[in-house]
Amino acid sequence: MKWNNSSIFIALSATYIVLSYISSVVLNLNGVMAHSLSEQLTAEQIKEVLSFKDKWQWVGYVFVPILLLIKISVTALLIDIGCLFYNEKLPYKQLFRMALLGECIFLVVPIVKLCWFAFFQPNFTLEDVQYFYPLSALNITGYKGIAVWFIYPLQVLNLFEIAYWFFMAVQLNKAIGSTTGKGINIMASGYGVGLLLWVVCVMFFTLNIS
Repeated sequence: MKWNNSSIFIALSATYIVLSYISSVVLNLNGVMAHSLSEQLTAEQIKEVLSFKDKWQWVGYVFVPILLLIKISVTALLIDIGCLFYNEKLPYKQLFRMALLGECIFLVVPIVKLCWFAFFQPNFTLEDVQYFYPLSALNITGYKGIAVWFIYPLQVLNLFEIAYWFFMAVQLNKAIGSTTGKGINIMASGYGVGLLLWVVCVMFFTLNIS
């Protein structure tokens, strides 16, 4: 049975939401947050913060499919632009499906993150959870002592992103019938440029608010 795009998208969104909920419960993120805020707020203030967070947690879950749809749609559009540079034309629906399937690679990230803090690093801080990105350059350098604005690009530089590029390049080569490296060139000229601009924007924004 071949799943259509809608079914894959719903399954992907639901999986992200479930993993987020499981991580919150298993890692006791409320307790970790309370400990992190204990030096800045009173017990009553912390209780109010956690109560507010729990009350509006559903909003975060609602935004998961919205943000996921935006990410996949923009990715497909960027790859479409990359195709134009190499005189290739693929249906947007096909590119959307490629990006949708490729997104499944990143599902491994929250799973590894959950397992890491549950079994290998049970004593962790809120910052450890926020900045941890498995198999990334940041894991090598560590976030302590690194400028805040430089953390995100080090997170983006990871093996999952490389696997995503490889997967998408292979799919593009199959779609356009290429036996050369045209797929990776399309990815670089479209998605790669878009990703670079996004990283620069995040760095600039972080630098201005830090």
